Amino acid sequence: MILNKEQIKEFGNYLCWEEKSAATQEKYLRDVQAFHVYANGAEITKELVVSWKKHLVEQEYAVRSINSMLASVNSLLGFLGLSDCKVKNIRMQQQTYCAEDKELTKAEYMRLLAASKKNEQLNLVIQTICSTGIRVSELQYFTVEAVKHGEVTVDCKNKTRTIFVPGKLKNILLNYAASRRILSGTIFVTRTGKPLNRSNIWSAMKKLCAAAGVKPSKVFPHNLRKLFARTFYCIEKDIAKLADILGHSSINTTRIYIMTTGTEHRRKIERLGLVVEK
Repeated sequence: MILNKEQIKEFGNYLCWEEKSAATQEKYLRDVQAFHVYANGAEITKELVVSWKKHLVEQEYAVRSINSMLASVNSLLGFLGLSDCKVKNIRMQQQTYCAEDKELTKAEYMRLLAASKKNEQLNLVIQTICSTGIRVSELQYFTVEAVKHGEVTVDCKNKTRTIFVPGKLKNILLNYAASRRILSGTIFVTRTGKPLNRSNIWSAMKKLCAAAGVKPSKVFPHNLRKLFARTFYCIEKDIAKLADILGHSSINTTRIYIMTTGTEHRRKIERLGLVVEK
């Protein structure tokens, strides 16, 4: 079988029928398009998929990114009835700490808020994500009605969960909605009335880096969710509860969110005091 555009389109319809989120559909199709370009009209075989896997490694993609792309293409292969062409993920050791150039600290978060004061909408978006731990795609569920109730019902990845809105955030969001004459529906919208999307927020946050004095590698919406996770766990020490709040099916995913930096990990190792000087 040779992969063509019509099959990719049908795969997109299949993802929609499977009720995958819009972000997941976009991601899967992007990965499949990349595989299609690599195949360049060649017949789909196990050897071709293995070759693409090796190509991704040679391009020095992160292991997690490679495995994510393989998952997309494996899903396509299953859809096409070519399950025998699927390939295994690259095995990786569980990380014990995260890279410091990617971890957003609370102090840096505060500087981002200060830098965004002139953009009230962006400032409140940042606060909403970081104080509730939601995914950026879940901002659309923050409606005037839900915020007034103090609880936001989120439907994501075929799971429904309830997000509690902190009292201070509730008041700020309702005052903002009133000032913008948003009487009902989604609070965070564009000038045309459509809900803000990931790219809107991502690009706006990147523009704050210089003024906030924060590395661009640390500034993106998902890092706000991780800061919430680390802060919550530092106080509560309840990873199962945190997994429920974040909407994770596996605690192993939650563990990734609460990893400390290498410096903090090194400090904890030094505290063990198991090295005796001569």
